[in-house]
Amino acid sequence: MITAVPSAWAGAGSDEEPAAALAQRGFARMDAGALCALCGLSPAALESWRPSWERLPADAYLRDGGRYRSRRHSCFVHEVRAGALAQAPHRAHWQPLDYNALHGGIERMFEPVEPGIAGDADWRRLLVALGALFARVAPAARWFIEAHQFRIDTRDGVGRPTPEGAHRDGVDFVAVILAGRHAVRGGESRVFDAHGPHGMRFVMNEPWSALLLDDARVIHETTPIQPDGPGAYRDTLVLTYRRGGFQAPGNA
Repeated sequence: MITAVPSAWAGAGSDEEPAAALAQRGFARMDAGALCALCGLSPAALESWRPSWERLPADAYLRDGGRYRSRRHSCFVHEVRAGALAQAPHRAHWQPLDYNALHGGIERMFEPVEPGIAGDADWRRLLVALGALFARVAPAARWFIEAHQFRIDTRDGVGRPTPEGAHRDGVDFVAVILAGRHAVRGGESRVFDAHGPHGMRFVMNEPWSALLLDDARVIHETTPIQPDGPGAYRDTLVLTYRRGGFQAPGNA
């Protein structure tokens, strides 16, 4: 089910050309077929990664006292012109307080994405294809990419995909890819114009559908989830693309 906030964005849909939508509104939606076509991947290739979400370690840094999030995190560098991708040495995830009032200002060292995933040729095709798309919207010679696998569960009744609330990430572009959801109510994606009145809200239901965001132009959040049966969860892959280096103290 998709519900649009009445606004100039009301016509935004997953059938638009993503680079044009990003340039026009600052966000784009893609269904799974469009994402596969962009990256030259089969649905089976994406599905082969899904078991890795069952092995995500618990997030030990949640400052709201919750136990609802598990995750992995790795970094990559994409040379746009050459189409090359290299995994960067494992490093902490860091955001300034200006962008993340809840968890900003601390270096959070998470377990890396499993080698079988990070080294998969199809994983690399995904990251490179999205980088090439974003470079069409905002030219870049090199992208510094952070990849986050998230599972939000409801073991305590409520899970919060974005406990920091509506926010920007302090990068150039963000891709939010739904890996799957099970027995979940809620989890509504909300995107707002950072400099105006427009906004949109919808629920991502289709596995491997994607929401692409120009981080300078829009603010985003996902509402809490509640169980609609046993073992409820929402799995996502979040990829951030930034010029000028990874976010780190002194390089915000």
